[in-house]
Amino acid sequence: MRARSYPASALTLVRTDGDQGGYVNTVVSYQSDSLRVYALVATPDGARPAAGWPVIVLNHGYIDPSTYRTDDASYAQFIAAFARAGDMVVKPDYRGNGQSQGVPEGGHFSPVYAYDLLNLISTLKADPLVDPTRIGLFAHSMGGHEALRAMVVSHDIKAVVFMAGVVGSFYDIFYNWPNSPVTTDVPAIVQQLRNAAIAAHGTPRTDPTFWDSASAIDDVSFTTAVVQVNQDVGDTVVPKLFADHLVAALQAAGKSVQYNTYPGDDHQFTQNRAAILANAVAFYKANL
Repeated sequence: MRARSYPASALTLVRTDGDQGGYVNTVVSYQSDSLRVYALVATPDGARPAAGWPVIVLNHGYIDPSTYRTDDASYAQFIAAFARAGDMVVKPDYRGNGQSQGVPEGGHFSPVYAYDLLNLISTLKADPLVDPTRIGLFAHSMGGHEALRAMVVSHDIKAVVFMAGVVGSFYDIFYNWPNSPVTTDVPAIVQQLRNAAIAAHGTPRTDPTFWDSASAIDDVSFTTAVVQVNQDVGDTVVPKLFADHLVAALQAAGKSVQYNTYPGDDHQFTQNRAAILANAVAFYKANL
C-alpha cells in the first residue's frame, strides 16, 4: 500500500441537501482508481477558517452495499455532533456501495476500500476549503480496518477515533472473531477473495509471516496520529479483544492512545451514545 500512489482529484458537487441546523449537507463525488465514488459532506455554518476547515473522514461500518445510501441516517448523530463542533465531516461510500462505481470487495480480504480512503485524503488535502494539516478519521466496525490501514500508510492523518473497530490482526480475524468473515456467510466476492488468499498464502497458522505482514496492527510504529479507542465490553459483533490488542500495540510502539470502555452496550453504542459523542468531540477538539 505504501508503494502505491494516491493522486488527488476534486470534490464534485452532486446535490445540496440544505441546512441541517448548524451545518449544510451536500453529496459529492471524487475519483478513486478511475472510479467515481460518492460521499456525504457536512460543512459547518459560518465563515470558513482562514486556514480551512479541519475535517473528519467518517468510515462507516458494514451495510449491505446494494441497499446502502449516501445520505442514510446511520451516522447522523455523529455527523451532527462533529459538524456543530466546527469540523467538516466527509463520509465516503467506498466503491460498489450505493451508487459508487466498482465492485464492493469488502473491508478485510481486499485493500480497495482503504485505497478509496487514501485517495480521498489526497483529494481533501488539495481542496481549498480544507486545512490540510488537520485531517482526522472516525471509524466504526469494518471502517476501523480501513482507518487502521490508512494511518499506518499516511502521515497526513492527525487524529483517529475508533468505535468498535475491526482492528485486530489477521490471526484475530481468523481465530478470535466468532462472527468473522472467515467462518460466516459473506457475499460471493468476499468468499472468492478469502479463498484465493488462503490458497496462495495458507492461513495465519501455516504462514504467519505473510499474514503478519498484511496486518496493519503490526505496523503501528509508522503512524504519527494520536488515537482514541472506544469499545463496549458487551459487544457481540466485534470482540473487545480487538480493541485490547490495538491499544497494547500502540502503547508498545510508544504512541499516544486513549482507551475508553463502556459497560453494558451493543455494537452501535445505543445506550452510551451521548458518552461516546462527548468523548470523541473532546478528543478532536484537543488533538485535531
